[in-house]
Amino acid sequence: MRKSALTLLAAVLGLAAGQASAADLQRRAPAPAYVTTPAPPPMTWTGCYIGGNIGGIFGRAHADFDLGELSSNNNSGFAGGGQIGCDYQYAGGWVLGFRNMLDGAGLSRDRTAVFNGDRVTVNIKNDWFDTLTGRVGYAFAPSWLLYGQGGAVWAKNSAEVHINGDDLGTLSKTRTGWTAGGGIEWMFAPNWSAFLEGNFMDFGSNDRNINTAVGTVCASGCSFSTKATATTLLVGVNYRFNWGKAPY
Repeated sequence: MRKSALTLLAAVLGLAAGQASAADLQRRAPAPAYVTTPAPPPMTWTGCYIGGNIGGIFGRAHADFDLGELSSNNNSGFAGGGQIGCDYQYAGGWVLGFRNMLDGAGLSRDRTAVFNGDRVTVNIKNDWFDTLTGRVGYAFAPSWLLYGQGGAVWAKNSAEVHINGDDLGTLSKTRTGWTAGGGIEWMFAPNWSAFLEGNFMDFGSNDRNINTAVGTVCASGCSFSTKATATTLLVGVNYRFNWGKAPY
C-alpha cells in the first residue's frame, strides 16, 4: 500500500514538472527578426533631361566674289546655351536618344582683298546656332556613357560688306546645314549628369548680290557666295527626369 502511494506521488510530481516545462516553453520570447535594407535601384539612362552648356566655337569662312576669293583663317569665340532631350537604354547598355541644343555664339571673321584698285572687306558673323540631333551611345559602366550624334543645324549668319570704307549694309540669313560629333557623359549623382563633347557644323553656302556706286568695282553688280564651317567644344550639366526602370 505504501509502495503504491509512493509510485502515485512520483507520477503526479512528474506530470506537474512536465506541465511547468511546457508553460516555460510557451512563454519563451520569439527569436529577433532580421531586417534587411533593400538595395538601391541600378542606374539607368532612360528618361528626359534639361540642362545648360558652355564652351568655345572655332570657325572658318570664305566669300567667293565674281572678282576673286576672300579666305578666312580659323577664328574662335564663345558659345553657351541650353539643351533638352530624351534617352532610352536597352538591355546590354545601348542607349538611343535625341536632343535639341540652342546656343549663342560670339564668332566674327573679317576678310579684306583689293580688286581692281578697290578695297573690299567682308565681316562674317555667327550669332547663334540650333542643333537637332539623334544619338547612339553605350554605357560601358553604369554611370558612364560614350556616345556619337548627328543631325541638322540652323545658324544665324550675317555678312557686312565694305568697299573703300563705305558700309554697304548687312546681309543676314538663317542657314541650314548638318552637324556630327560625340562625347562622354558621367552620371555623378541621382538624376544629375555632366558631359564633355565636340561637334563639327557645316552651315552650307549662301549666294548674295550687291551694287555699289558708279566708278567702283561693283557698280554693275557683284554676286558672291559665303560659306562657313565651325567646330564646338562644350561642357555641360543635365538634370534627368527618369521615367523607367533599369533594363538590367
